[in-house]
Amino acid sequence: MNERKIPKIRFKGFSDDWEQRKLSGLCENITVGIANSATHAYTDDGIVMFRNQNIKENYLDDSDVIFIDEEFEKKYVNKRLKANDLLVARTGYPGTACVVPEKYEGSQTFTTLIARLKEGTNPFYACQYINSDYGKKYFLATQIGGGQKNSGAGILEDFPMILPPTIEEQERIANFLKHFDNLITLHQRKLDKLRIVKKSMLEKCFPKNGEKVPQIRIGGFTDDWEQRKLGEVFEEYSEKNHEELPALTIIQGGGTILREESDRALQYDKSSLSNYKMVRKDDFIVHLRSFEGGLEKANTDGIISPAYHTFHGDNTDSRFYYPFFRSRRFIDVLLKPHVYGIRDGKSIDIEGMKSIMIPVPSYNEQKAIGGYIETLDNLITLHQRKLDKLRIVKKSVLADMFV
Repeated sequence: MNERKIPKIRFKGFSDDWEQRKLSGLCENITVGIANSATHAYTDDGIVMFRNQNIKENYLDDSDVIFIDEEFEKKYVNKRLKANDLLVARTGYPGTACVVPEKYEGSQTFTTLIARLKEGTNPFYACQYINSDYGKKYFLATQIGGGQKNSGAGILEDFPMILPPTIEEQERIANFLKHFDNLITLHQRKLDKLRIVKKSMLEKCFPKNGEKVPQIRIGGFTDDWEQRKLGEVFEEYSEKNHEELPALTIIQGGGTILREESDRALQYDKSSLSNYKMVRKDDFIVHLRSFEGGLEKANTDGIISPAYHTFHGDNTDSRFYYPFFRSRRFIDVLLKPHVYGIRDGKSIDIEGMKSIMIPVPSYNEQKAIGGYIETLDNLITLHQRKLDKLRIVKKSVLADMFV
């Protein structure tokens, strides 16, 4: 007896078995956009042309497009897109799909796959199905090529899609999933906006080279900022024999975590923990082998490998100095003369690093700026968690709504 093709959850009023069809059987045609040989015809203004990298999961990214002139567009009139066509990436992330919005009807594409569906198949349902975990596994297993993997028209034609036999059920599912996509897009935009605000504020909260005050002051402060050597503001210390403290692992851009919680599976001899250096919460950690400047901040008290250097500053706010030490100005300009070696063999001259002149506002102004940056970080983390949760919920829903 054949197993029924029905999903775990479905909308009320629908009970028919789902069908498995090759995508080619659901399409009027599947074609490929304009070929590589036409690249010389691009101009700065004219008609929009989309590329593989413009295709995101379930939406078309129009922030970076190519334009072509009218004469070139007429030459490839058979490549014009219609609203509700499916665009499927051939390279980059092969198999990623989106639906062409009405406003881009008549636009063209460069080497992407174009699937024009027949009546009776909802394009948004088909798009969601192609972008599901099932679709990702299919395209990962079937992509071709040597260096840069890609998917051809034949691979898309053979894509086995399972779908409800009625357009009404397809539309109910598609509209429900579009609601998730809208929420995900909303939180992604808020997250992107907060990151832009933070980046802009960090650029303006620190004085430019040669200036004594920043462009923006937080908290009504007016005094000039001092410039002092890093080694005068932060004192290096080395305290060992603290085996009672937890061993920490340094995460680039993320401070420290407990070593047993790290997924790096680092092996270390616990009998040597007495030789590990103690680090206090919010103090700075420097490794001579440079990774993005080599400076990180301790999130908790703990012990770290003796290969690291630890620095503490009296009357300093690490929330203020951490973004400064991770800034491009500090890493690429101030620290660069004190980094030697090539590629992965780069090392920091610790004494040279101590001689770097760094900005020193009053402790109260440091706290004001540090608190503002911390608030932005908390908001960014909040929206990132909401975004991650929505994606997890949608993934779970997809697993139960699709066969």
